[in-house]
Amino acid sequence: MIWIKMGSLMMFCAVALGAFGSHMLRSKLSEHYFDVFQTGIFYHFIHALALFVVAWLATQGVDPKINMAGWCFTVGIVFFSGSLYLLATTQMKIFGPITPIGGLSFLAGWLLLFISKV
Repeated sequence: MIWIKMGSLMMFCAVALGAFGSHMLRSKLSEHYFDVFQTGIFYHFIHALALFVVAWLATQGVDPKINMAGWCFTVGIVFFSGSLYLLATTQMKIFGPITPIGGLSFLAGWLLLFISKV
């Protein structure tokens, strides 16, 4: 099942990036940018876990909204958390405007789960 694989991959990445941030970036980033990186990690973890919820819900019935929610969470992780990782490590403000796209993807995923028929 794709959502177990995707959830596992995203959790692996969240753990690896969290460890990298704590061990390699804490002393190199300002407090502000370290907080930005940590916010990316937090949302990454929450939505990687949400992919396991999607995996379970996908076994409960056939509703395409469930798979759409999974893709929204995946896109959200890439755009929201990814842009925060890039913003924190490069301090290039150009990545900031990408973050809301990921946030909207997260919201869309949760809304799709809410209106699904499972």
